[in-house]
Amino acid sequence: MQYGDFYYPLPVNEPVLNYAPGSKEKAELKLALKELKSETADIPMYVGNEEVRTDIKKELRPPHEHAHLLGHYYQGDAAHIQKAINVALEAKEKWANLNWENRANIFLKAADLLATRYRPYIVASTMLGQSKNPYQAEIDAACELIDFLRFNVHFLSEIYRQQPTSGVGMNNRVEYRPLEGFVLAITPFNFTAIGGNLPTSAAMCGNVVVWKCAHTQIFSAHIFMQVLREAGLPDGVINLVFVDGPVLGEVCFNHPDFAGIHFTGSTGVFNFMWKTIGANAGIYKSYPRIVGETGGKDFVIAHKSAHPDVVVAALARGAFEYQGQKCSAASRAYIPSNIAKEVKAKLVTELNSMKMGSVEDFTNFINAVIDETSFDKLESYIKNAGEKNGDATILVGGKCDKSKGFFIEPTVIETTDPQYVTMCEELFGPVLTLYVYDENKFEETLELVDSTSPYALTGAVIAQDRYAVELATHKLRFSAGNFYINDKPTGAVVGQQPFGGARASGTNDKAGSMLNLYRWLSARTIKETFTPVTNYRYPFMLEE
Repeated sequence: MQYGDFYYPLPVNEPVLNYAPGSKEKAELKLALKELKSETADIPMYVGNEEVRTDIKKELRPPHEHAHLLGHYYQGDAAHIQKAINVALEAKEKWANLNWENRANIFLKAADLLATRYRPYIVASTMLGQSKNPYQAEIDAACELIDFLRFNVHFLSEIYRQQPTSGVGMNNRVEYRPLEGFVLAITPFNFTAIGGNLPTSAAMCGNVVVWKCAHTQIFSAHIFMQVLREAGLPDGVINLVFVDGPVLGEVCFNHPDFAGIHFTGSTGVFNFMWKTIGANAGIYKSYPRIVGETGGKDFVIAHKSAHPDVVVAALARGAFEYQGQKCSAASRAYIPSNIAKEVKAKLVTELNSMKMGSVEDFTNFINAVIDETSFDKLESYIKNAGEKNGDATILVGGKCDKSKGFFIEPTVIETTDPQYVTMCEELFGPVLTLYVYDENKFEETLELVDSTSPYALTGAVIAQDRYAVELATHKLRFSAGNFYINDKPTGAVVGQQPFGGARASGTNDKAGSMLNLYRWLSARTIKETFTPVTNYRYPFMLEE
């Protein structure tokens, strides 16, 4: 029996550690890297209370160091997916009925574990498994994931307190139930925080989850599952399986208890899933919730009033942090003719100063792209731009080498054609395409920015002229779900910049905000009348 309204106030964002020379956190991270590299991890699937191992054993190797074996994981099949669903549904009633404060405190404890004892390990596993430098791993695997857990508890606490008004002689209330069935979470390689948030945000609302992470994110996902278990997450609430996508879809999307999908990945895959779910709508107990954050072709447009150094810094960080493998990374830039020469010269200087190599050398800004498929795709775009075709030239970078790791130099392509292929297609790598426009055609160029890409995830305008800022903000209102003024288009912070885009970039359900959590709840309105009527007659029926 509850005897209180258990409310969780707004938290503060987790402070970012800087890993400066001589700092405690740097020493701890170095030790964690050494420890994880000295072992060969044996990573099972987590289904209920079982650690599942199969006959299909696959290797995990750092993208920047092919020669090193991090460990092995075990490939599952349709039977493992079905078992995960069964186990989840068995756990559902008890989990959904658990008092809110007991559910919430599991995730708050997980956040505290990540902020303390597990911090060097979640950061180190992200560095090694996903080839992130210390800062990129820190803001992702530590800070953002901790923030997701703490802020989502607060947001859900706020939702539960939202209640309707009541008239005289009655009481109205709303009960926020979990969805009826199981939720499927499919997460990408590029953010450990997304890998943690997509299953936990649904679970926090009382749902049970089948979680499939990208194979290239398994190393850090394994650490996070250990954190959740230590925090007290009951068996069966979140079940982690390593399976092929088509097999997963075949089982889950044909199950009558499929209640929703929380997805981050490619637009093509999301479109196919949406089509499949729609075709199967008649077999489900309820219409499934479909939440997805997909691709992006993110832009930076500079006005003629922009300060060249601000433009260069926004492009250098926005396009090349984590090798451009962020959904939000700057991929196309529109530079006015009056500052183009200075911007290009300074951008070349900045890129030439960027060191590239292993994550264990903390002086490296650039590390490897995630796998060979990505490497080969990016190399083909770069080679095409390097050919003397008249439409594009390589301004800086362009070298690709996969002999020891999947290394691609930060590359800027300059094009004279605003519809050139790398201005339009998502690349997901350290490649920025730059187009110089007539400084007096800013408004026309805004129309070009809006119409060039089917995506609408992030974008930025850089200008000192406030009329230009206002014009861009209005003209590009549907071009980006996250819009930045005088900043790079990356680095959304939980609770500060809710993240998500529309058009081909997803359903814009804003991870890191209350909006996302509503999607994993099913409201029931309850009206209680204290003095019921005793006949059907209304006053208007009474005649003299």
